[in-house]
Amino acid sequence: MQIIELLTPAYEAAWLPWAVQYFFLVGVATGAALLTSACVFGPSNGLRQRLLPTAVLVLGMSAVAAPVALLADLHQPARFWHFYAHLTPWSWMSLGAVLMPTFVGLCLLMCALWWLGKHKLMRILVPVLLLSTLSIVVYTGAEIMVIRSRPLWNTLWVPINLALSGWLATVGLGFVLYRFLPPKLQPDFETLHGLRNLGLWLATGLVASALTWGVAGIAGQSPSFDMAVRLFKDFPVWRISMLGSAVFGAAVVMALLRGEQRLGAKGYTLVLGMGLAASAWAFRWALFMGVQGVPKFGAGLYLYSMPLGGEGLMGMLGVAGLCVALVAMTTWALELFPTRKPAVGA
Repeated sequence: MQIIELLTPAYEAAWLPWAVQYFFLVGVATGAALLTSACVFGPSNGLRQRLLPTAVLVLGMSAVAAPVALLADLHQPARFWHFYAHLTPWSWMSLGAVLMPTFVGLCLLMCALWWLGKHKLMRILVPVLLLSTLSIVVYTGAEIMVIRSRPLWNTLWVPINLALSGWLATVGLGFVLYRFLPPKLQPDFETLHGLRNLGLWLATGLVASALTWGVAGIAGQSPSFDMAVRLFKDFPVWRISMLGSAVFGAAVVMALLRGEQRLGAKGYTLVLGMGLAASAWAFRWALFMGVQGVPKFGAGLYLYSMPLGGEGLMGMLGVAGLCVALVAMTTWALELFPTRKPAVGA
């Protein structure tokens, strides 16, 4: 009789917690870009025009913070120039090195035009920004979906859920950040009600996506569903995580449904907004860090311990601090240099 002992090597995770921050912020940025584009074409003094300052604030904050987290996730950030020196058009990551700076530049240009009151130029920029936003949605989703070795990633439902949850987080951060704008730029109750309705539509889309994924899995058309069922049955940590996510998601949806008369309370919108953003962030944590703990070949789970330094907890807190600093600087600048009003009829 021969005994063969198999050893599992220790290696670094391919995706660090920085990636969770990046995919969260870039999802928020794409949602804010779409919301800003829609608000630009709103009638003067209408609901969408009153929501525009909040959308621009969320857009500016997320568009600046997202690429910072992306650079940090490259393990060796100073080598980012290799993407341009050795461009490979068949690689989604290489394409992202071109698409992402373009998107960030267009977002910042849109914010600057709003600040300067150039409403007509904003409308001209909208089609270009929409195309760039679509390219980022496709690139970020495809970057994960193309990994065939992991069924939980290699599915069309990943980019769909990344987009919808990211846009729902945009609504959540809108509820959180509007209070830091100068009083004359803050949305009124009717505007917050419209933002809530947008959140309900996005939440409905996520529920429909989950149900469709489940039906496709039961019909044997979704290997990712089969993998999720196996994880749910075999591993208590995944079972608790999935059930907890379902309960938390249901609580957020109920808060949206029952919040119609409570939107005037800033405490309520703060909790609601944080809940929406936290649900999108938690989905990305499970998608990246949790799935990496599932071995491609094997029966158990890989153990992951999050470092406390820059590659873990401190890095995550640093990105959160960067977002706070960006919001603080923007609102301080708005107090010192108010936005110029667009010309009548613009």
